[in-house]
Amino acid sequence: MTHRELQEKEQKVLRLIVEDYLKAGHPVGSSTVAAQCDFSVSPATVRNIMSRLEQEGYLSQPHISAGRIPTDEGLRFYINLLFDDLRFPQKSKSIAPGDFDFQQGDFFSMLHQVSSLLAEHSDNLGFVLSPRLSHLNFKHVRFLKIGEEKVLIILITTFDLVLTEIAQTRNYFTQRELDSASRFINDNFRSKNLLYIRDYLLKELPKYRNKYEDSIGKLTTLLKNYIFMEESRKQLFLQGTSKLLNNPELFEMDHLRTLFRNFEEKAKLAKLLSDFISLDRVKVIIGSELNIPDIEECALVLSHYGYDRQILGSLGIIGPKRLSYKRIIPLVDLIAQKLSQTISSS
Repeated sequence: MTHRELQEKEQKVLRLIVEDYLKAGHPVGSSTVAAQCDFSVSPATVRNIMSRLEQEGYLSQPHISAGRIPTDEGLRFYINLLFDDLRFPQKSKSIAPGDFDFQQGDFFSMLHQVSSLLAEHSDNLGFVLSPRLSHLNFKHVRFLKIGEEKVLIILITTFDLVLTEIAQTRNYFTQRELDSASRFINDNFRSKNLLYIRDYLLKELPKYRNKYEDSIGKLTTLLKNYIFMEESRKQLFLQGTSKLLNNPELFEMDHLRTLFRNFEEKAKLAKLLSDFISLDRVKVIIGSELNIPDIEECALVLSHYGYDRQILGSLGIIGPKRLSYKRIIPLVDLIAQKLSQTISSS
């Protein structure tokens, strides 16, 4: 639906109604709004403004005698106003500098720590979506045999973080063959990534067969299988389910049960979150905008993190639509920046 541009008084009334509703969760009456306005206005005038906003889809009235509550369109308008006003402060009184002493070295431990930090300071679910190992440029890579059909990939990124993943293989490798494959990759493809190596070897495989016999063919198959598996399995760090259980008034219990069932299916949730990775500093998504009934009562506030203009993954919070957006948007932005700075300076 295309809307006319709201007048300044209409915007102020809408903002007051949304902010009051986000705090209390109750319909907001005209007298309450009139008392809070920074301009002289009567409750009758406010009622007229509220009536127009309802007709245009920004507000709804649960009962004839009740005040108004914002619709998802009203929330969206309010959130867009916030983005116009917010300056994304670099400091937050609620976060101590020591909270950003992320554990360097073990990349996944650091992401787990970040998801906990997001949950703790937002009182909602904190999530971090990890990058695909195959997309990261590396300084050094090593393959270790840990079972008849399992190979451990140890990758040191160009920004000195250590990542490990287990790859399944149907080819039999000796550790000697894996050491040879590691040397071959480190000698020829340093500062590239495994995805690049897979594509290169698929194209140039005949050139290497004679020199390396069958080991390069087996390595190529290993990379193909691992990257295929990685495409369908994204790693998601999720903390803070107890935060929602402690605030049952924000969700009906049936919605909470459905929500937690979905969170247990992390692959589905990770796919959803990865679809929204973008260059925006912070993005807010109201659940109904996704056309997924199970999470239409939720809101997502997310940002990206990365290194040297390379987006590695996303992070943010998932909670009810009645979020304190004024507080949560700068919080997510700040933590995303701090994680990126840690990665860049490690």
